[in-house]
This record gives sequence, structure tokens and C-alpha cells, in this order.
Amino acid sequence: MTFADPKSNPNVADHEHVIVEGSDAGFMTDVIEASKSRPVIVDFWATWCGPCRTLTPALEKAVRGARGAVKLVKIDVDKNPAYAGQLRVQSIPTVYAFVNGQPVDGFRGAVPESQIKAFIDRLTGGEGVNADVEQLLSLGEESLSLGDLGGAAQAFAEILAIEPDSQKAIAGLAQVYLAQGDEDQARQTLAMAPADSKEPAVQAVRARLSLASAAPTGEQAALEAAVRADPNDHQARFDLAQAQASSGDLKSAVDNLLHIVAADREWNEQAARKQLLTVFEAAGGASDIARDGRRRLSSILFA
Repeated sequence: MTFADPKSNPNVADHEHVIVEGSDAGFMTDVIEASKSRPVIVDFWATWCGPCRTLTPALEKAVRGARGAVKLVKIDVDKNPAYAGQLRVQSIPTVYAFVNGQPVDGFRGAVPESQIKAFIDRLTGGEGVNADVEQLLSLGEESLSLGDLGGAAQAFAEILAIEPDSQKAIAGLAQVYLAQGDEDQARQTLAMAPADSKEPAVQAVRARLSLASAAPTGEQAALEAAVRADPNDHQARFDLAQAQASSGDLKSAVDNLLHIVAADREWNEQAARKQLLTVFEAAGGASDIARDGRRRLSSILFA
């Protein structure tokens, strides 16, 4: 199974015509009348304007993220000077927001995305990008937990179409590929996140990939047989724990690693304890596996 590139996903907002090229001739319809049903943002720009090339894509991204709560009308002031003159647009880019046929808010210059988001939040009462992304994130995580890889991939890809830098969505999509057994694609996806990311979801996937790359080449059944034959064969048990962790059976991996620590905490320069920390990170610091494992490890170390 393969999944579409999230950057190629169509966005619902495009189908609702929330981003349009405006004109003086269509101003009454596209802006004044349209603002009686939802807020309309008017972006006054020009082809020669450098800051416009930064602001307009950011506005488009934020408006798409609002999922139809607002509309964006882009007006080239060189081709359409009438309403820009009436609104006393003296520099560009200049942005106005219209509600019920009247300008209610605005700003000048290329402002950061956080300010654009706050601008849209004021117009929509806080509804829009964040609410939509959080809902999609919950859907993606739930689908992933249920083994619905297609549904999870679609949810995370939709988030990345809205917020390409969303580290939680990047980690989620990487988890989908990892669950599918495609480690190379999981690594490529995770590379979209900053190398020094502190996002727990990103760190968890990195830990899972580390466990996968460290998995022994032997058959798990053979390792299980070796442990049954000699419960004190720490190397076989350690290899078995690595194989279990690589396949996603983190709970069994924790059990076997704790068994080694309880028998000989210094074995192989504390390899079992160090591996436990990676497994806890892969499970997620707040997970039941990590919490229970840390409690059991503390009981062994401080008994």
C-alpha cells in the first residue's frame, strides 16, 4: 500500500472558492456582498512588490486552514486602482477584513504567520486552523491505534497540507510507514522535522527506528527457543527483546530487558538498562508501558 504525497492533497477550501482573484468590477460581489455571509480578507498587492511574494502565500495557507470560515480576495492594485484608492491604500501589501459590507480590521506589510493566524482568529472567533488541525490529529492518532493505516495517513496528510511544518503530523505519517514496514519511507518522512526536534512524537518515532535498525537478523522463534533452553542466556534474551521491540511488541521487550537487569544489572556495560530507556522513549513517556516499566526498573535498582 502506498500513500499520496501530502503536499498534493486537495484542500476542501479550494473547492469552496475561498481564494479568488478580485477586481474593481467584481468588488461589490466578491467583497461587499460576500462579507455578509462570512468575513472577507482583501489582499492589495502588485507583481513588483517583494513583500507581497512573502505575505500572499502565507495568507493563502492560513485561509485554507480556516476551512471555509473566511474568504480571501486578492487584488492587483496596478490593474485595479479604484477601490485601493477609496480605501487609501498608500503602500503594499495592505490587507483589509470586511464583515457585513464594512472594513473592520487590517494591517500593512509582510507580517509573520502567527500574526496572520491571530488576525483570522479575531474574525472567526478563534475557529479555524487550530480547531481543524487538532480534530484531524485526534482522528489520525485514533486511526493509527486501531490499525487503520489508510485513515491515519489521510488525516496526517491533510494536516501537512494545512501546516507543512507540523511535527506531530510528520511523526504520525512516519509511524504509518513504519507500521507498514517501510522503514526507508519512515526515515525520509521524519527528516521533514528539525534535526534537533524536542517534540515527543518525533523522538518516539526516532527511537522506534533506532530499535528497528538494531534488530538482530536471526528468527525470533529461534531466539525464544534459546531463552527457553537457557533462561540465563542474557545475550539471547537481549536479542529477543530487540526483535520484539522492532516488531512493535514493546511490552514483551520491556519484560525481557527487566529480567536481564534483575539478574545482572551490569551485564554488557548495562546494555539492558540502556536499551530500556530507548524502548520507553519509543513507547512514549506518558504511555502505560513506559510508566509501568520505569516503576519496575526503579524497584529493581533501588531494592
